[in-house]
Amino acid sequence: MTAEQSAEYRVVLEGGQGEIVEKKSRFIATVRRVETEQEAAAFIEEMKKKYWDARHNCSAFVIGARGELTRCSDDGEPGGTAGRPMLEVLLGSGVRNVAVVVTRYFGGTLLGTGGLVRAYSQAVKAGLENCVTGVMRQGVEILLRTDYNGVGKVLYILGQRGLEPVDSQYGQDVLLTLRIPADQARSLQRELVEATCGRIGWECGKEISFVDKSRTQS
Repeated sequence: MTAEQSAEYRVVLEGGQGEIVEKKSRFIATVRRVETEQEAAAFIEEMKKKYWDARHNCSAFVIGARGELTRCSDDGEPGGTAGRPMLEVLLGSGVRNVAVVVTRYFGGTLLGTGGLVRAYSQAVKAGLENCVTGVMRQGVEILLRTDYNGVGKVLYILGQRGLEPVDSQYGQDVLLTLRIPADQARSLQRELVEATCGRIGWECGKEISFVDKSRTQS
């Protein structure tokens, strides 16, 4: 597994919106998860249509586990006072595959360069605070097979670790499909074998990327 493949990063599970008011100007930040530059462009265009009567719809987005692709736009504000500060907030947050549009309704008072930078930055922070995020991790898919006597112990151990099966099948045996961090596989297998006195089947499947819901923030 390469360093890039093993990188962890935070992603938006539920987008959010935040608003601040600075000298009667309204700054509305809308945050959404995007996977491609095309999705980001479509989102920005959607916000421009929604807030067609606003003075500015400034934007920024970060795509890739290591932020390989970034773009930002001042949308008519003085150069460097909106898009770049917005982008810096996104990069500093650790959230990736994310886009934000900050809509400004002008309140009649000029804010100056410093005021604009602060307002756009604070708006993005407010938007991010109202999002639900989780950590994207590299892991493995595991298929567990146990009997009905052992399933209670298995589910208890999984619950203690903050793990939840993504699929459960109850037939002659109980089949549970898990997605877990790769570095937890060996210790989990050992614990389950001990708890069930060896009455557990363990099949390690493909490597995957998944959202670690035990590390969700809202």
